[in-house]
Amino acid sequence: CAFWTAPMWDNHRLLRGIANLLLLASVLTLLVAGAQWVVRTGMMPIRTVHIRSKLTHVSQEQLRYVAEHELKGSFLTVNLSDTREAFEKLPWVRKVAVRRNWPDRLEIDVEEHQATARWAENGLVNSYGEWFDAAFGQPLPLLKGPKGSEAEMLAAYLAFKQVLQPVGVLPNELALSARRAWQVTLDNGVILELGRQDIGLRINRFATSWREQLSRLPYRIDYVDLRYPNGFAVRMPDYKPGKGAPVPVRPAA
Repeated sequence: CAFWTAPMWDNHRLLRGIANLLLLASVLTLLVAGAQWVVRTGMMPIRTVHIRSKLTHVSQEQLRYVAEHELKGSFLTVNLSDTREAFEKLPWVRKVAVRRNWPDRLEIDVEEHQATARWAENGLVNSYGEWFDAAFGQPLPLLKGPKGSEAEMLAAYLAFKQVLQPVGVLPNELALSARRAWQVTLDNGVILELGRQDIGLRINRFATSWREQLSRLPYRIDYVDLRYPNGFAVRMPDYKPGKGAPVPVRPAA
């Protein structure tokens, strides 16, 4: 038996399929070439930079300066990571998210630092316990400690505040020494020496005694040493018998 196959050129369906594939490849090539041309020529510029956040400390002038001097490229070529980092260099900016919005708009979300405390000689600590450098004119508690202890000290400040506020005083300054000894200065000027151990127990002991005993004494108190195992010493400059020497006091039962 003999088999006869028609030449490919006589197979109209096959030829039409090949032609369609070639046409599709040509269209895709043109699209890719057109996209590359648009990118190279800088078409589709960024026409709008929209700040979606409501800001308190970051000014419109600062944002405008970054947008005018730091944004590089067109809508398609702008590097979103570089743009985010440029905005995050502003003093009060903690975190930025950047996204494209077709066809010519950048959407930017800005999270500001929330100043919670001052740090040592310079800088501030935000609500996450992170150090940042910015100017702030309102009063804040002061934290002094080794570099890198910002988060730990902020957590301690908030814990001390929770214990002391109900008895009518607040921590105004916290100091943590290199040997990890804690000292607290209250808003009434009283200094609390807490030492390195049983910090929570000692601050609670003071709060109880302040409410029930110390705040009722007829003398000014300027220093309380809580490093005793079963009590503490109080310095009262106006207390004549002791001539200003610490006076041992047993905590209230």
